[in-house]
Amino acid sequence: MHDSGADDNQVTDEAGGVDRVFLALERELAVFLRRARASSGELAREVHPDLESAAYGLLVRLGDVGQQRATELAGYFGVGKATMSRQLRALEDLGLISREPDPADGRAVLVRLTDEGQARFTRVRNGRRARYARRLASWDRGEVAELARLLHRLNEEQEADARSAAPCGECRGTAREE
Repeated sequence: MHDSGADDNQVTDEAGGVDRVFLALERELAVFLRRARASSGELAREVHPDLESAAYGLLVRLGDVGQQRATELAGYFGVGKATMSRQLRALEDLGLISREPDPADGRAVLVRLTDEGQARFTRVRNGRRARYARRLASWDRGEVAELARLLHRLNEEQEADARSAAPCGECRGTAREE
């Protein structure tokens, strides 16, 4: 485990007056996020050598919820329509997604994983889950559950903050990154 350097007996850093616990949290989250970004790139290349790392999150979302409108995806990720359109076009060009008219609204388009996209994504996701299981094999299951619970709580609070700060038209989406 990465040493946070936090001393529970000393609450603040004397030089800056900053709470050492929050400094340790910031440091550990920075390391975790740096590694997660690198991992997303690796996972994306496992799905397809030409897949951008940012697009992997789209596959995760579509794998989790099934077909969705492009505007819902853009709102979920907190990106503009142009960015979403570019990412979806790249996924479509790779044969990983398809776009079909929404039967409920002919003006809207539904995005879904193709059979090939689903197969590639499932293979990579299963491999990632197996790596997590190996990495955390020495942890007590209760510790893993507690980590998941705390990360969920942090994500929920960040999403609530993002919703309350978003202009009204964007209130439906969240800024969760996969």
